[in-house]
Amino acid sequence: MMTFQLPPVGPEVLSKIPSPMLVVFRDRVISNIEQMIRMAGSAARLRPHCKTHKMAAVVKLLLERGISKHKAATIAEVEMLADAGATDILLAYNPVGPNIPRVVALAKKYPAVRFAVTADHPEPVKALSDAAAGAHVKIGVMLDVNTGQNRTGVEPDAALAFNLYSLISKSPGLTAAGFHVYDGHQRHTSLDDRRSAVAEQWERVDQLRRKCEQSGLPVPTLVCGGTPTFPVYAEMKDPAIELSPGTCIFHDAGYGSLFIDLPFQPAAAVLTRVVSRPAANRATLDIGNKAVAADPPKGHRVYFPDFPEAAQDIHNEEHMVIIDDGTARLNPGDTLFGIPMHICPTSALYEKVCVVENGNVVGEWPVTGRNRQITI
Repeated sequence: MMTFQLPPVGPEVLSKIPSPMLVVFRDRVISNIEQMIRMAGSAARLRPHCKTHKMAAVVKLLLERGISKHKAATIAEVEMLADAGATDILLAYNPVGPNIPRVVALAKKYPAVRFAVTADHPEPVKALSDAAAGAHVKIGVMLDVNTGQNRTGVEPDAALAFNLYSLISKSPGLTAAGFHVYDGHQRHTSLDDRRSAVAEQWERVDQLRRKCEQSGLPVPTLVCGGTPTFPVYAEMKDPAIELSPGTCIFHDAGYGSLFIDLPFQPAAAVLTRVVSRPAANRATLDIGNKAVAADPPKGHRVYFPDFPEAAQDIHNEEHMVIIDDGTARLNPGDTLFGIPMHICPTSALYEKVCVVENGNVVGEWPVTGRNRQITI
């Protein structure tokens, strides 16, 4: 495990922040955004994913730095992005059932926004076409390409891939917007290994693109990767590639320890307090699994900079017990910061976050996109 440090915050400031509370360090967020732009080469190549932060305030920081294209996983996140001023939004999720008329409602509510969704099956494409044409709106559709994660998408060398993109191109109310090429399974710790893994799949994607374009079906955009493969696609000069990192805006202890080549710093941490000292080497904290993401394995859900070697013993709804000889110096009421191993679902646990800059609390940011439905 690497060591991670957070910006200093004085005890007087910490004493006024209730716990558990997700604290976001605004200056670190800005630094991470600027690092994303440097890696990409320009803001125009970026389409960051908002699922990590789910906050309109972060969207506005991105917009202020020229990042005009955005990606989301839920309709509520799309609505949040549009309300914050984004004008080019990809819902990287295949809409089905009642979500199809909701997507059409988005297009009607925000006529100045360019919307796109993903698809990997003809039936939802036909349903979306009928709904969009009936409402006299145009919605972009990106072919969801499966490069080995086997979660969604069609394999690029399968006949269905070409046929489905052709169907999208010909469907009323829809515009063929390109390919969505997400490869969240490429989690090699070595950057060279990630490069090799991407290159192995890229030839299949490129062959599909050439086949489409030779048949008169434009493929204007390839939305590629997530945070782990961000540096790989950033090195590629294909002008159609849009880069889609997400976690690195806040970064977390999970990606920070797995991918040491990523030049980002943790920008969010949970403030927790000691609530009990049941033994000399045990401290009970109020960072239960309702305060930090519980999808990493028990014992590996959070990193404490002040106790990097502490064993995380009990972890239930409202408590975490850590074991470390150093906890003997702690008393009930003392504060610690815990950096989540997985920040994305952690941020969804909070209605609002405490924002700190230069060691002082400067406000609160609502986590608007945590809700599954806002108005649509």
